[in-house]
Amino acid sequence: MHKVWFITGCSTGFGRSLATEVLKKGYRVVVASRNTDDVQDIVAAYPETAIAVKLDVTVHQEITDAVQTALKHFGQIDVLVNNAGIGYFAAVEESDEAEVRRMFDINVFGLASMTQEVLPHMRKRKTGHILNIASIGGLRSFPGIGFYNATKYAVDGLSEALNKEVAPLGIKVTIIAPSGFRTDWAGRSAKDKPVIHDDYAATAGKNIRDIRGYSGNQPGDPVRAAKAMIQVTETENPPLRLLLGVAALKGARAKLDELKKDFDAWAAVTEGADFPKE
Repeated sequence: MHKVWFITGCSTGFGRSLATEVLKKGYRVVVASRNTDDVQDIVAAYPETAIAVKLDVTVHQEITDAVQTALKHFGQIDVLVNNAGIGYFAAVEESDEAEVRRMFDINVFGLASMTQEVLPHMRKRKTGHILNIASIGGLRSFPGIGFYNATKYAVDGLSEALNKEVAPLGIKVTIIAPSGFRTDWAGRSAKDKPVIHDDYAATAGKNIRDIRGYSGNQPGDPVRAAKAMIQVTETENPPLRLLLGVAALKGARAKLDELKKDFDAWAAVTEGADFPKE
């Protein structure tokens, strides 16, 4: 029997591309979106293998209802893709607290709530795969998106710990870390706050302008990314982290070099912080 996928945030971007590619492969898919009208075309194209569910990941009752609908219709959930997320562009000092908290509610707590809702079912069956959509911005930070970086670092850290907890139970976890892809993340999906202080114009301000400016022209192909994610779920030993995009690999390697440089330069001070050995 073909696996059942549950994908959040399917109205646009990675979620929409992934749902479509997974259905093309013959898998069954729960296509989740805050507005099911946005995904009716996907379900209409695959009426035997797709269902649409209304889901705002910040509303716990909707999470419970969506998962129960999925289990009632398909009987199982084999792959959970926590894709729903938003961005927010602003210098750290100038960020709006309400917008930042909303982003954390979606990107971190919504992801965590979805995971907690599905895990009992996976534990019972001793199988499953959770794909958490993070970002290269969850491995290295950039000016102008500091709080977005913070949400993705949280996703990375949570996922790594989760992997250690559930791997012995037969459940796999993969962190997906893309660089720039032609999704709506840098377009209407992300709110921003204009840089007010000139002191941040050359750092946060410039990066925000650059991100907005290349929206729609990023090198990453969402369809190719979707196929890569499917490949990960079909392999016996999937990676804990899957980087997607040339810039993601380049950025991650640069971060490793930066860490090694600091670690090595300050190794004596680091080791000197312990009590002296007797």
